[in-house]
Order: sequence, then structure tokens, then C-alpha cells
Amino acid sequence: MYRQGVYRFLLTRQWVILTVVALALIPTMIELGFWQQSRYELRTARNQRVSDALHADPVPVERLTSPGHAVTSKDKYRTVTATGTFESDQEVVVRRRVNSDDEVGYHVLTPFRLADGKVVLVNRGWIPANGSQTAFPKIPAAPAGRTTVTGRLMADETTEASGIKNVTGLPDRQIMLIDSAEQARRLHAEVLGGYVQQTAPEPEGGTPEQISDPGREDAPLNYAYMIQWWLFAAAVPVGWWVLVRRELRDRAEAAATEEKPAEPEPAAV
Repeated sequence: MYRQGVYRFLLTRQWVILTVVALALIPTMIELGFWQQSRYELRTARNQRVSDALHADPVPVERLTSPGHAVTSKDKYRTVTATGTFESDQEVVVRRRVNSDDEVGYHVLTPFRLADGKVVLVNRGWIPANGSQTAFPKIPAAPAGRTTVTGRLMADETTEASGIKNVTGLPDRQIMLIDSAEQARRLHAEVLGGYVQQTAPEPEGGTPEQISDPGREDAPLNYAYMIQWWLFAAAVPVGWWVLVRRELRDRAEAAATEEKPAEPEPAAV
């Protein structure tokens, strides 16, 4: 009698819900695995692009950018050189920037006048935010006279890319984002697109603190998550079948107990 309709329990409300949830989880986990795969590929490509840029031979900055030019992801982090003079009287500070120890301070952005009269913005590094942030901070002097600067070419900053809101009404000579077009209007000069993160010459006394190389994104972590989600997807039907087999076993044992004949009572003497 038990074998008839042995799987009918799968039509009960509890098992229908369990089965529907399992069927929904499988494609969801597979899709999450593909999403992690795409993240892994993007991060791997970014790491390779940054490594290639950092290890490429230095080139003059004007070979990669010009006034109004948007620095591409291919050229970002390329090592560039520029020869000219710092215009310290026109420098500004970029607010709410952190150093390698996550201390909040400023980045020092100094216009650098090239021989042809154009200007490239040079991020000389980080200084602490000591005292009131409404007053212009004391900034270590830039090298005087004709200087050759080496650094990493960077793209103009945007709120979308950085997550930093471009607040207006700041104290004089303080900005939130590095924008070459905005600085061109302020300086009334031809400013090359993007800016340069200075790596040489090193500042006297170690300040401003130069910005460290960009770190590698943890692409292997996304690869591990990808495998994990796909293993979860494979485990769902296996787990479902284990539960079904256990339910079958429990029902078989219960049926056997019910069908076992009762022992006769002993006769009275």
C-alpha cells in the first residue's frame, strides 16, 4: 500500500514551496557567479592596464594630453615628464584628502608653466589639515626656477568617478575636485587636460607627502566568489534530493510501523 503514490508528498504545500525556492535559487546563484566573473575580468584588466602604464618609459606630458583633452584609461598612470617653472602664487589645495595612514588633509595643486606658455597642473602631494580649514594652510615651497618634474598622468576628477561632491562657496584657493577646465578659467591660461601626480623630484623634508602608487585591486577574491556561487548552485539540487530521500525513508519507516501486526495478548489462566 505504501508504494502507491510514494512521491505524492511533493505536492504538499511545504514541498511545493521548498521546490519553488530551490528552482529560483539555482539560476540566481549562477547569475551571481557570472557577475563575479565579470568583476574578476574587469579588475584583472585594470590591474594589467595600471601595471603596463607604470612600467612604460616616461614621455613628455604634451605627447599624451593637451588643453581640453580628456585623459583616457589607456594613458592614465603613464609616467610623464615636464620642464618649466612652478607658479606657487597660484596654487590651490584640494580638501578632504587622506594620506597612506588615512589622515585627513589636503592635496597641494600647483600650476606648472611649460616653455611654450601652456600650464600643466601638478599634484605635489599631501599635507595635514592643521588648524582652521577656513584659512589657507601653510604649504612647503615648491622648487624655484626651471625644474623638470616626473609623475603619473591622471584624469580630471568628477563626482561620478570619485564620489566627492563638488561643493561651492569654499574658502579662497580651496577646491574639492581637480578639474583642468575649471583651473584654466581661473588662471586665464591654456591648461593641459588632466593633471600630474608628482613622483620626482622628492620634496625637501618629505613634505608634501607624495602620493603612493595605486594599489592592485583584489581580483582573485572575485574569482573565489565566482567559484563559490557556482558551487552553491550545484549544491541546491543535491541538497533537495537528499531531503527527498530522507522524507521517503521516514515515511517508509512510519508505514512499516503501522502495518506491523499487533502481538496477541497472553491467555488468562
